[in-house]
Amino acid sequence: MQDLTDGVARFQRDVFPAKADLFARLATHHTPGTLFIGCSDARVVPELITGTEPGDLFVIRTAGNLVPAHSPEPDAIAASVEYAVTALNVKDVIVCGHSACGAMTALAHGHDLTDAPAVASWLRHAHASVARTAAAGDVPALVRHNVAAQLANLATHPSVARALGQGRLALHGWVYDIPTGRVEDVTAGRATDLTAGTALAA
Repeated sequence: MQDLTDGVARFQRDVFPAKADLFARLATHHTPGTLFIGCSDARVVPELITGTEPGDLFVIRTAGNLVPAHSPEPDAIAASVEYAVTALNVKDVIVCGHSACGAMTALAHGHDLTDAPAVASWLRHAHASVARTAAAGDVPALVRHNVAAQLANLATHPSVARALGQGRLALHGWVYDIPTGRVEDVTAGRATDLTAGTALAA
């Protein structure tokens, strides 16, 4: 815990003064342009990956970057999505998967989750992704299929469907590779290296 309290002290001493004008504006303005839905994995830091400032991203983090399809039952993810789209008027939504994802690894290799029943129940939102992945144990393929499946789930939310129909929202699928830092855009089945801006071999 000491490293965190030391970090708070450094923030107050070094970071905050350098960005005082930004924080003063953010105190009364909350206008992120993008909803970023990523994994809870501590190695995936949306603001670091995208080089954005506080206030630029509205972030939802879930195990396996899963987004349940719309249902009548209220939940925190649906509420956050709806708020981002209807109240904040974000223009883009990114669902970002990543390499070595623990959730996808557990599904790809059929790990026994008896002692983690809540995790097992949550991962049912990725069962369609598993069904689409031809080779058992192929975690990278599952990660990509899962991003596509979560984009499809996202589009079932009424606020998202309405904004898409009005042409004021775009959905994007990304995959972040931890050891290289590379980010691929895998929207609609294409694979583009965002670092180089080039299409990748399928």
